[in-house]
Parts: sequence; C-alpha cells; structure tokens
Amino acid sequence: MKTIDAKLLKSWIHDEYEIAVLDIREHGQYGENHLFFAVSLPYSVLELRIRILVPRKNTRIVIYADHSDEAVVRAAAQALQRLGYTHIHILQGGIQAWQAAGYATFAGVNLPSKTFGELAEHIYKTPHISARQLYEQIQSARAKLVILDGRPIQEYQKMNIPGSICCPNGELALRARQLAPDPSTTIVINCAGRTRSIIGAQTLINLGIPNPVYALENGTQGWYLSGYELEHQSNRFYPEKINPDLLAEARQSANRLIKQFELQTISCQQLKIWQEETNRTTYLFDVRTAQEYEESRLSSVIRHAPGGQLIQATDEYIGVRKARIVLADFDQVRAPVMASWLKQLGWEVYLLADTDKLATLVVQMDQGLALVHPQTLSPQETVNFIKQYPQTSILDTRSSMQFRSVHLKQAQWVIRPTLLKHVSPDKQTPVLLLGTGNDTTALLATDMANAGYQNIQQAIFDPSFFEAAGLPLERQSINPPDAECIDFLFFVHDRHHGNKEAARKYLEWETNLVSQIDEEERKTFRFNVPA
Repeated sequence: MKTIDAKLLKSWIHDEYEIAVLDIREHGQYGENHLFFAVSLPYSVLELRIRILVPRKNTRIVIYADHSDEAVVRAAAQALQRLGYTHIHILQGGIQAWQAAGYATFAGVNLPSKTFGELAEHIYKTPHISARQLYEQIQSARAKLVILDGRPIQEYQKMNIPGSICCPNGELALRARQLAPDPSTTIVINCAGRTRSIIGAQTLINLGIPNPVYALENGTQGWYLSGYELEHQSNRFYPEKINPDLLAEARQSANRLIKQFELQTISCQQLKIWQEETNRTTYLFDVRTAQEYEESRLSSVIRHAPGGQLIQATDEYIGVRKARIVLADFDQVRAPVMASWLKQLGWEVYLLADTDKLATLVVQMDQGLALVHPQTLSPQETVNFIKQYPQTSILDTRSSMQFRSVHLKQAQWVIRPTLLKHVSPDKQTPVLLLGTGNDTTALLATDMANAGYQNIQQAIFDPSFFEAAGLPLERQSINPPDAECIDFLFFVHDRHHGNKEAARKYLEWETNLVSQIDEEERKTFRFNVPA
C-alpha cells in the first residue's frame, strides 16, 4: 500500500483527475474535524457503501484517519483491496499531518454544499426575511403569504414554522406555482438553518417566478431563537398532482436555465458508452420523489437522489471528485434545475433526455460481499443461549446512543474499529451479537470469524422480552463515555432540542465557513449570475 504526504494530496485534490478522498473514521470523529473535500466512509460500514460512492475499481483513492489509527487505516485499505480496488493510497501521518502542513480542517458535515450556499447568498444577493418580520406577516390579516419548508418530509415533521407547507427544494420548481398561484403572494422558503433556505429561494428567483420570494434567515433555529414556538408532526405536504397549464410554464422556465447554464443533454446510447469507460466515473441519478422512483421500477439501473438533498449533501451520494453526473430528465423541470446548481457547485453534469429507454440499460452486477451471517436466534432462544453459556461475550452492535438508552447489563457496546479489544482472547468463548439484524452486524461477525472465533450467534435486541425473562437491563446510562462514542457527533447535536446556545453556535459555524476556505477551494465553485 502506498503512502502520500499532505502536500501531494492537496495537489491531487485540485488537479484535473478524478479522486476519492475517504475519511474512514466514524461519524462522530469525522464531524468534529475533517478535510474540506473528504467524503465520510466509516470503517464500520466501508464494504457496504464503497461501491455506491466509488463505483470504478481503479479510481485514485486516498484514505485517512487519525495518526494513532494506523491499524484501522491498514485494515480499511486491505478491505478495499479485497473488493478489487487497485489505486489506494494512505495519507501519511493522518489528519494531524494535514494540519501540520498548514492546511485547514473543518467541523460539521456536508461542507462543500453548505459553503456553496453561503457563497450563493452573497453572490446572488438572495433576499431574506427575519423571524420577527415573518411573524408579523403571519399575524397580519392582510398579508398574502405562503411558507414553504424546503426539507424532506421526515425533517419537516420534527419541527416546522407554524402554517408552513412541506415542499422539498427538489420539488419547488415543479410545485411552487401551484402552491402560490397569485403572483402577489409572498413566498418564504425555510429550512432548519440556512443553506436550503437560500438555495430554495434562489431557485424560484432564478426560474423567474413573479412572486416576491425570500429566504427565512436562519430557518427554524432562527425562529426558535427569536422566541417563537414551532409546530411538530405537521402534515401539510405539497400537492402530488400537477396542473398541466402550470407544468408548461414550469418547463419554459427550466428551459431558460438550460440555456443560461449551457446544460448539455445526452442520449441513453451516449450514457452506455460512458458507463463502459474504465478511466472515468459516471453517476446516474433520478431526482424525483421516492414514491415516483419506486413506482418506476428502475432501481436496478439508476440510483435515487432527491434533488434538494443531492444539492444539500452531494458528498453523501458522490464519492469521486471530478466525476460526471447524469440526471434523468423525466419532466423537463426538476432535473434541469438541479443540474444548474450542480454545475455551479463545480460538477460536470448532463441531462438524460430519452428516459423511456432507461429500462434497456444493462448493469453489470458486482459480486456480493462474502459476509458471515450467523444464525439469528429468536428472543426465547437468545435468553436460553445466555443462560446456557454464562461466560458468553454479549456484544451490543447498535449505536452508542441506543446502547446508553437501554442495554443488557451483561453487554458491552462495540463498534468495528475497536471490536477485538472488547472480546475474550479465548476464541472458544461463545459470542452473541445484539443489534438490528442489518449487514453492519454481519461485518462484525465476519471480522470475528476471520480472527478465529467459532461460536458466533446474533439476535435482535428486544428489551421488553429480556426484561420479562428476568435479564437485568440498564437504562439512561453514561456508558460508553463520550470519548468512546465515536459514532455520534456531539457538535451542537442538541440544537433542535431546546439548547439555544448550540443553535447559535451552529449558525455561527455555518456563516463562518466562507472565511475558512482557501482560494483553491473557493475556485471549485462556478457561479453563473446573469448580468
């Protein structure tokens, strides 16, 4: 395995060739401190996600962790080699060496997208409205007002501005006219913080919608910090059916964006050629709603990426910088709008016109992972197993926060990077893996089998049954301690749960992102503002 130094990695990130910079630490570690263009791929799920994030096996890959995690880094590199990846490099000295070379690191997640949103507000001069101004308009009987929440439904239902309607950013271009048909109606776009408020509002402005459009300054957090109440579990959602007359108008607006941003359209034939290339990576996405995607039955040939989230969290869908992105253009509205933003984010992006031919694509199936799937015990069998083998190593594979909430007193919390530190060195000791029955648990079982453990069982964690069976439980504990909860991001984690100081810190972090990036990182973005 090859190592590279920080200076060489920095030059690779900004050269013309594809690269995947993978932070293989766990989510909590990544979120506290990472490279600007690094993609989070925790070692605990590496084999499960790598082929989606980095589909081409000869992609130039650089992985890193903390300098003290050399064993985990090498294990991750070996896992990539076993899967057939051939161009793997390790950042010598880890993230500490990157910092020592004078390069910045960042807290938080989705850094490129959030930084882009802050820059977009500045460059486009996106109009905004304060929480107080919005509250006054809501209270006014004369105000014509529609508040659209640009987040996915699950986020919207956690908390929302009173009276707002859930319309994720990827759906705004298609549905906003129907939600605010009167051009004199003011449209306010909000999210939980800033980015999606800005991008959502500017999307409608770029489309030329005649309504006054504003981004809610600081989103639901700004609303809460101003002393106003939020709603919870609301069920006001965007209309599913589209007025045909409004659809024609939306297509005209989207077509203007195609011309403004010089977006290119390709055929399925061209897509097939690109997908067969061995020296470039091509991602293909369906940016429609999850319901439309499921009904299309195209999951074997195209991935789903809701348009708004693809812009908000590009690094969660795309692991290779400087790759091609193709968006299937089903309605001539949503894909062009998302493509206009992706191009400004610095991506090479295309529209796929003949979506009716998608089903003809032949996708080469990668060989499945060779995972060890232990026998799954029923709740009663689990209790019997524990009683039959009192020396069993009971390993709880759920998240650290789930473990803290409730766990068997006999159990230890485990995560893959530290797994073998928590089990008996006696390979004959029975092992019981408690979890949710997903492939993450199978990865742990595979590691243990490879290490020589022979009696491995798994079970679905069921606290009610265990308690009824007389197995002692521990609830609301501080075990594991914070320092060991490497899967959990403590960085302002409770900003939506009444901690106003955390909300202020988050908003300050978001607005300061622009000042932290260097000139090379800034040049990645390519804004196209009409004169």
